[in-house]
Amino acid sequence: MEAIYLDHAATTPIHPEVVKTMYPAYHDIFGNPSSIHAFGRKARHQLDESRAIVAQSLGAHEREIIFTSGGTEADNLALIGLAFAQASKGKHIITTVQEHQAVLQSANYLETMGFDVTYLSVDASGSVAIEDIRNALRDDTIIVSVMYANNETGILQPIEAIGQLLKDHQAYFHTDAVQAYGLIEINVKQLGIDLLTVSSHKINGPKGVGALYVADHINIKTLQHGGNQEKQKRPGTENLIGIIGFSRAVEIMQHERKTRQTTYQQYKKTFIDRLNDHHITFTLNGNQELAIDSIVNISFPGTQVETLLMNIDLAHIAASSGSACTAGSLEPSYVLSEMFGQHDETSLNSIRFSFGMGLSIDIVEEAADRIAQIIKRLTR
Repeated sequence: MEAIYLDHAATTPIHPEVVKTMYPAYHDIFGNPSSIHAFGRKARHQLDESRAIVAQSLGAHEREIIFTSGGTEADNLALIGLAFAQASKGKHIITTVQEHQAVLQSANYLETMGFDVTYLSVDASGSVAIEDIRNALRDDTIIVSVMYANNETGILQPIEAIGQLLKDHQAYFHTDAVQAYGLIEINVKQLGIDLLTVSSHKINGPKGVGALYVADHINIKTLQHGGNQEKQKRPGTENLIGIIGFSRAVEIMQHERKTRQTTYQQYKKTFIDRLNDHHITFTLNGNQELAIDSIVNISFPGTQVETLLMNIDLAHIAASSGSACTAGSLEPSYVLSEMFGQHDETSLNSIRFSFGMGLSIDIVEEAADRIAQIIKRLTR
């Protein structure tokens, strides 16, 4: 039985062209980008080129890109670094209850440091209401952090409207765009985004590298010490090979974005239609008109998530019940609990399926067939 990978929201397989780009770099570009000799200058040139590629993909300037070890570090640097730098203007922060743990735990930490954090709820659609953000804003609000697309449901948030709302307010706007980057065309200047997080391994690049966009006019405090790299905001010798792979993945992503959107849309429709053909009972979580094409979160009434995941794995399908960063927890999905209520069974019977490279219509149909047979057996 062929193994089928439907967990691309957790991580993606590295693109063969990325591997081809990285492999010779291990041999040819080993200098330290901070060294002034020829080996260092060669490495610096590659670092600068990679930074320009990532910046261009966001409509930013290359000096506004800070390379990090991934999305989690970028989120920490954005929230904590910005909060400490802007504390003289106020100590109020707004975010939502469904953010990635990298944002939520950074916000929790800031509360222990004397900051006041408002956690806005989301409704059953999976989206935060712009009016709730408007009503939560105060004169001392310094940060609003709302993710671009939720990592469990794929539901897009009102990013453009938030940018417009904050245009005449002192608060800076941060968004974790890890799940949206690669599928949604993003221009930080047009959207009014001040800080933005992206990650390489979500777009078929290598693990262990990401980036934080920080608009030119914004000052943030470094969270680490020991070097002058990355504009003195992220010290330490850069992961140059990873960054080269990341930038190649960005180039491929930009070239293939529209094709990927169409392809993943077909995969999602095929998957759902095939489940319907088997006449099993299920519901899609969140407003699908607001969902990105690569993720579908499905509730299967009459089942339990632990049993579902075990049977799905035995059927040689990779899927998940939520963020990989909460893996190992038997707790209900906190995202779905916030959407539907703490005691709603949806948070205990839902699976996230996510699509990406290496799939085909036939493979997606086969996956749906196996899933349907599992649901029929468990609900018999």
